[in-house]
Amino acid sequence: MLRHLLIFSAVLGLAFGQAAKAPAKAPAKAAAAPSGMAARYKNLVFPPLRDVEIPQVEKFTLSNGMKVYLLENHELPLISGRALVRVGNLFDPAGKAGLADLTGGLIRSGGTKAKTQEQINEALEGIAGSVESSIGETSGNVGFSALAETSDQVMALFAEILTQPAFRQDKIDNAKIRERSGISRRNDDAGGIAGREFSRILYGPNTPYGTQMEYATLDAITRDDMVAFYDRHFFPANMMLSVYGDFKTAEMKERLEKLFGNWKVQRPPVPAMPKVSETAKPGVKYVEKTDVTQAFIRIGHLSGKLNDKDYPALEVMSSILGGGFPSRLVRKVRSEMGAAYSIYSNWGANYDHPGEFSIGGSIESKSTIDALSAIQEEVSKLRNLEVTDQELSTAKSTALNSFVFNFDSPAKTLNRMVAYDYWGYPADFLNQYKKAVEGVTKAEVLRVAKQYVRPENFTIVVVGDAKKFEGKDLKALGMPVEKLDITIPQPKQEKAKSDAGSIAKGRQLIDKAVAYVGGAANLAALKDYVQSVDAKMGNGMSLIQKNSWIAPGQLRQDVTLPFGKISTFFDGQSGWMKAPQGEQVIPGAMVGMIQQQLFAELLSLLRSNQIASRVVNYAGEGIVEVSDGPLTAKLVVDEATGAPKKSVMNAASPQGPMLTEVEFSDFRDIGGGLKFPFKSVVFQGGKQTNEQTVTEMKSNVGLSLEELSKKP
Repeated sequence: MLRHLLIFSAVLGLAFGQAAKAPAKAPAKAAAAPSGMAARYKNLVFPPLRDVEIPQVEKFTLSNGMKVYLLENHELPLISGRALVRVGNLFDPAGKAGLADLTGGLIRSGGTKAKTQEQINEALEGIAGSVESSIGETSGNVGFSALAETSDQVMALFAEILTQPAFRQDKIDNAKIRERSGISRRNDDAGGIAGREFSRILYGPNTPYGTQMEYATLDAITRDDMVAFYDRHFFPANMMLSVYGDFKTAEMKERLEKLFGNWKVQRPPVPAMPKVSETAKPGVKYVEKTDVTQAFIRIGHLSGKLNDKDYPALEVMSSILGGGFPSRLVRKVRSEMGAAYSIYSNWGANYDHPGEFSIGGSIESKSTIDALSAIQEEVSKLRNLEVTDQELSTAKSTALNSFVFNFDSPAKTLNRMVAYDYWGYPADFLNQYKKAVEGVTKAEVLRVAKQYVRPENFTIVVVGDAKKFEGKDLKALGMPVEKLDITIPQPKQEKAKSDAGSIAKGRQLIDKAVAYVGGAANLAALKDYVQSVDAKMGNGMSLIQKNSWIAPGQLRQDVTLPFGKISTFFDGQSGWMKAPQGEQVIPGAMVGMIQQQLFAELLSLLRSNQIASRVVNYAGEGIVEVSDGPLTAKLVVDEATGAPKKSVMNAASPQGPMLTEVEFSDFRDIGGGLKFPFKSVVFQGGKQTNEQTVTEMKSNVGLSLEELSKKP
């Protein structure tokens, strides 16, 4: 009868598995190191970094127009390679955000025209090889790795996957389920929300850089879209192939020509990546998230590109501001104030478009306003006073030492060289950067801070619970404050056409179903019930449930699982859950999911004629469509007898919206002149997920809200 309760428990159990641990206390002021220790580390002397040695890479072009980069290395009997493709999610068509991402993964997981994914997996596992594919924002990658002795077989599979992807429909369906799950969980991580919304605001939510996948855009993507997207972008002249490892260059040239020489697909050049224009209005953007004890922040504006002449000085400046433990923000906000769990700054830059200058971290909730004010003060100081010699020296060393790790192996250097070629950068850019960092002065740091850091243009994103800010208001920061709505848009549900006749017929069919279960008077007299249920999940696991309900929609469920007991309580707007792992408030995103499921319950649908806000419409033989605002569900009724047969709803789930059907059978008396189904079978996405059998049910037992909400 109450299929939502089983789904409810499953969702809550999942939530406990993902629940964030309580944060550690914000750090107190750091203790000073013993003077002897300080003296020893300050006296350490390190030799200067040498220039990065550019390896001798063999460059040539295959007969089909594919550029190739070969670098021999015989230290290990391994060979790896990567096809870098000029493509990206910036090319997603309007209304189909997510197309590039799906296509990138399915080039590999969708199998080839001759082999399924499973056959490819089995072949690669037998020879210790791998082939992977993906598409990011501004490039696509299809790569392989292999033992030298089995590289012929692996490279043959690599070529087949790259040139003959099949995009099988069953794999597309599986990928969409995973993506829906990701969309449904995207508001679980407060830090992720801050970073995501910060980027969307800076680049513009309606631009290619700020668009995000939604249920509707995902549903709009078809297999034909993927085939067309692949066909437009994956052709020899639009990619660069790099191969590294234990081979002889002359032999590898011949192997690659044999593998790809007959692949002579030609297409017009791919357009340039979209341009970026700064449109963000300065101000504080607040996202309310009441289930966190910290505030997660992002502060800044758009920055620049890697080849900007002042980028080296800007990176040094950013390191001084918030680039690690010696930085000003860490010393002030984390160590002195004890207000931050983490704090950093970064002058982000991209190859072809502006990146983000961002200050971010997680702040103790009660210290949020004070910490943000302190950050503003530190930015002001950086723009008005020269940094110290020690700060400059440390920041320059940090920048150089971190950059060099991009080139600490020939393979990494090869990848970076190909990337420079991909974006039209000079081959010696890495050494140009190194020399520029070494030449940065205190005067330059002050100049770039004044020129490029613009506090008056800051976007400040704060994710947290304003009730925990100790009465201080975000308006104290001196900027306009706007509350952001990050509600995940649900797919639009098509409703049946209605008129006065269909509405009257729908209400009549509801009345007939109500009469079947005992009549309107008896149904209205049902104030509470207690129900015992044996449930069997689709994976074979058995559960014992005790469901307690008080009209109109307050409920409690106690579920006995193999690993312990989970108790949940929901009063219609909020609630709690308790499990062996601990106790927590029901997350806000899950509240809407539960409310959806409650709406589609049999008891709820049967009472629709008595609820003024609901529209009841006849939608076909035996089908009543019930709507209340954005919520829509269907009740299927035997028109001859009035027996409810099943409920249907495109309901929220941990995997995103899924068609959920509940079949009812075995109606029995429960007292008070009512009869209800003692067996329910639940299907989600066309697959049976659980089956419930009621072993005992008592109605109007006098339950109280106090009893229902009492924690175990």
